[in-house]
Amino acid sequence: MRSTLLLCLSLLIAGAPAASLADPQSGNTTTASPDAAESQNEQGADADDTPAGRDRDSASAGDETTKADERDSSRAAPRVDIPDIDIPYKKYVLDNGLTLIVHTDHKTPIVAVNIWYHVGSKNEGPNQQGFAHLFEHLMFQGSEHWDGEYFEPFERAGATDMNGTTNVDRTNYFASVPTNALDMALWMESDRMGHFLGAIDQDLLDEQRGVVLNEKRQGENQPYGEVFNTLPTNTYPAGHPYSWPTIGSESDLNAASLEDVKSWFKQYYGPSNAVLVLAGDIEPEAARDKVEQYFGSIEPGPPVTRQKRWIAKMNGEHRQVMFDRVPQARVYKVWNVPPTGSPDVTRLQIAADLLAGSKTSPLYKTLVYDRQIATDVSAFVWDKEIGSQFIVSATARPDQDLAAVEAALDEQLQRFLDKGPAPAALERARTRFGASFVRGTESVGGLGGKADILAQGEIYENDPGAYKDELETLRQATPETIRKTASQWLSEGVYVLSVKPFGERHASGEDVDRDQLPDIGDGATLDLPDVQHTQLSNGLKVRFAERHDTPVVQMRMIFDAGYAADPPEAPGTASLAMNMLDEGTTQRDALEISADVDALGAGLGTSASLDSASVTLSTLATTLEPATSIFADVIRNANFPEKEFQRLKKQRLAAIAQEKRDPTSLALRTLGPLLYGEDHAYGTPLTGSGTTAAIREMTVEDVRDYAHTWLRPDNATLVVVGDTTLSELKPVLEKQFGDWQPPQNDKTPPSKPLPEISAPGKPRIYLLDRPGSNQATVIAGNVAPPKSSDDDIAMETVNAVLGGMFNSRLNLNLREDKHWSYGARSMLMDARAQQPFVAYASVQTDKTAPSMREMRKELKAIRGDEPATDSELSAAEANLTRSLPGDNETTSELASTLAQSVIFDLPDDYYEHYVERIRGLDGKALTAAARTMINADGLTWIVVGDLDSIEKPVRELGWGDVEVIDPATLDPATDASQEDGDDS
Repeated sequence: MRSTLLLCLSLLIAGAPAASLADPQSGNTTTASPDAAESQNEQGADADDTPAGRDRDSASAGDETTKADERDSSRAAPRVDIPDIDIPYKKYVLDNGLTLIVHTDHKTPIVAVNIWYHVGSKNEGPNQQGFAHLFEHLMFQGSEHWDGEYFEPFERAGATDMNGTTNVDRTNYFASVPTNALDMALWMESDRMGHFLGAIDQDLLDEQRGVVLNEKRQGENQPYGEVFNTLPTNTYPAGHPYSWPTIGSESDLNAASLEDVKSWFKQYYGPSNAVLVLAGDIEPEAARDKVEQYFGSIEPGPPVTRQKRWIAKMNGEHRQVMFDRVPQARVYKVWNVPPTGSPDVTRLQIAADLLAGSKTSPLYKTLVYDRQIATDVSAFVWDKEIGSQFIVSATARPDQDLAAVEAALDEQLQRFLDKGPAPAALERARTRFGASFVRGTESVGGLGGKADILAQGEIYENDPGAYKDELETLRQATPETIRKTASQWLSEGVYVLSVKPFGERHASGEDVDRDQLPDIGDGATLDLPDVQHTQLSNGLKVRFAERHDTPVVQMRMIFDAGYAADPPEAPGTASLAMNMLDEGTTQRDALEISADVDALGAGLGTSASLDSASVTLSTLATTLEPATSIFADVIRNANFPEKEFQRLKKQRLAAIAQEKRDPTSLALRTLGPLLYGEDHAYGTPLTGSGTTAAIREMTVEDVRDYAHTWLRPDNATLVVVGDTTLSELKPVLEKQFGDWQPPQNDKTPPSKPLPEISAPGKPRIYLLDRPGSNQATVIAGNVAPPKSSDDDIAMETVNAVLGGMFNSRLNLNLREDKHWSYGARSMLMDARAQQPFVAYASVQTDKTAPSMREMRKELKAIRGDEPATDSELSAAEANLTRSLPGDNETTSELASTLAQSVIFDLPDDYYEHYVERIRGLDGKALTAAARTMINADGLTWIVVGDLDSIEKPVRELGWGDVEVIDPATLDPATDASQEDGDDS
């Protein structure tokens, strides 16, 4: 817990002036907050106060330190008992979840009102950095029934110790009021808890957003002000709740809408996520009655997901250099250590004070006093709920080398880890800490007062009396326990940040002409290797392209199979069969396959798509033959072990369940059957994973039958690209595949049912309920001509203009202009038969129907009312053609291009002539292609979102039939919230 004891430890650590250290917690309303107080005291005494000393080299400094230690030991400090502190309290939990803690202290007619919301910056999600801090500001701006500054009635009442702070873990508000003003304080606190949303409007949001951004810029503008923006992302892994600063992101704060802010409040500022402490001139039962009166009618709020202990201890050494406009270089060293409440944190706080908390401490004495190579040193623990940090810093004198300062710091730190502190130094530190804590308990409120202590214990450890454990750890501390704890956590896994002066820089020379952007010029001509065709003795078709710039060979065995080859009653068979292919053969089990491939430095993979199934090999040219042997073994001799099948089957069922919870995946699962129907091979979930019912019923024999039916040489083409020649390659392939034969009793593979699909005469709209969604996923689709169509390149160009690029019409409309979506796109889902064309976007729930209207408008417009302009055609042409060299740089990418030719029956020189075909397009051709590709009046719409919010507006569009379908069965659903059934 972030107890007052730990606050006192921080306050006793001496070091540099307050202005030299940015507040690590950020986000404080004033410098009177606990976090600001810590930051102002953790760095130590001003260099001007340091006594002068003689320069000494590191050896003499070490000798002097030893003598000081000996003197310290001989001058043993008397043992002072730390008094037993008891803060009696009563704890209540209201029906709405509000936790009330009451401590009675009648010495003064005041009551401390201290409310903690268990929300800080670690609760922020993507695009929300800074929300917790922003809300701390907003909640001082009045409420629905108090129109004015929050401080005003408190100031009239004579309140003291009034403020609020935010850190990574919590947001708190506190004030000490005269007893006769308690009702006023509770009315105010309960009004902003239960009646705040109506008081937030756009003007208030914009005003406080500006205040917060100015606070952020002010902090960053201070010397070393960027340090505590840099530490989180470099000391915690991506996704860790402490991997961003509390002060927030300017872009996230600027993008925060009124609806975003209100949603944040609803999630975190309810009674069930709060602790209220009343300490002072009041009895428990009376306090409970008052709190029930003012807070009892407030709705509890939703449950909050809690991240538990995650220390994220670092390994090795991570170094970084930052240049800033600072007068002196400074080094920071950071270790990730246990969370607040751990006994080790208390011991590390003591260690920090012993290292740098006084003029006789080894870091200060050696670096500042004896050797005079630094002007200040600091050591402190930044204690946090799920993992803390131990931070040491030293600022070099202007004429000194920072590396020498760091070396001296490391020397003294290692000495401390090896030998521990002197007993007398520990006794003095223990006594100071204990006395400071005792003095803090004189106050019922304010920073470090009794209300603060109880609230912190409850929030972080579910125990208002947790401070007693920390006092006991303090009492039991010995030089050896301090040394062992410091050694355990500070010996390894450190981040080192050097902040160096930027120096004087100036521009020179004349600027270039900036009246216009330099002409990009014509794109480079795409020159792909010639494709050589051959056949093996068994008839297996081979396509080969030589490329000798890197000694790598890429192979792809492509089968005309894929999801479209799934049995109608068993969708998901293809992808599961391909997943099984490398799980064991007649010669190797799964682990042996993996080990043998790794031993050759090769890579082997299997996959399935709508029209094909593939096995891929990447190998060094020098290991071509043995790698091809493994490749052939997997393709020809897969034995589909029952044990591995059962394992993958469980994983697949879990994956399908995940897809049904993800709105985009759910829409894709739904799209295929709705576009194509049950009699078409594409009328299957387009994720390829199948259905729950089919996977549950599937047996290992089913996947064996699939492989036996479809994975055969007369249904395959082998694509090879890389550093070999056909004369070298063919004998290797003959050896591994030449005797591979199709099944004896099965002359040809079966055909896939791919009938022509007719467009519906009017729009069809299907709604899928996803209760509680804060966005709706909208997909509009129809079938378009196949990839091999003569209109293919023209359709690709139209799609680029419509939704295939960032600056496409859909994205500029819904994202850049309307701000309703993070992104809107369209695409052609390449297929051998009629391919799906889809336009899609995730949009604000309240903009679902308007977004559909805008999407339909854009789809209609590009068909003729507003055809692609010359500038749009030019941008699309440049995007599609100039990316071709980059898309075919590696052997893997070139193999993928050749595979496309195989799968979609394209000519070998398809991409060789791609550029000239695009450049030959004109507006007439694009309009014709748009009309071929888009059926604006017969679109199939799928909308996934909160049905209660989206159904009525969508129906009011009046476009045609609207059906609510059960995502489990794709049948019309009377209860759209029905759980996924076994038939999904």
